Amino acid sequence: MRIVVIMWVLVFGLAGCVGKPSDEDPLLSDKVLKIEEFFDGHVVAQGQFQDIFGTVRRRFDVDIQGTWDGRTLTLVEDFVYADATTEQRIWRMQKTGADTWTGTADGVIGQARGVARGDTFNWVYRIDLPVPDGTLRVDFNDWLWMLSDNRVFNRAYMSRYGVDIGEVQITFEKVR
Repeated sequence: MRIVVIMWVLVFGLAGCVGKPSDEDPLLSDKVLKIEEFFDGHVVAQGQFQDIFGTVRRRFDVDIQGTWDGRTLTLVEDFVYADATTEQRIWRMQKTGADTWTGTADGVIGQARGVARGDTFNWVYRIDLPVPDGTLRVDFNDWLWMLSDNRVFNRAYMSRYGVDIGEVQITFEKVR
């Protein structure tokens, strides 16, 4: 039994050492991701959640309607999961500086905080996330990269009590 516990500690310890993006990483292009421009209008997305071991646990499509009024970006996100369940999340994001954002949505504990830098946007928050058998309080560390004028890639690292539990990968596409 003691060996099993030691193995689990090692697995989770090593998982925490996996490299993650940083705001000090070099920019990959000269593009500038302006969240308020990209998400203003109709955006569609596809994504999946993978647990810490790499097993895909859930896939989804998202239809997003965004509106930007010059100060607040409102995102109405309609999720449809592979098991046919649905969910709606409405984000209200405020631009608080040239490159900084805060935001709220149902289930978010406190405020989300974001920073834009070149082709990258980092969004950090704690949320009571709906799951099939209730809710799960997790921390998200979202990284978005502008791939082209109409495509953004998102990799979100999820943790609980400071321990990585998985990640979400999403590709957003602007509908013209």
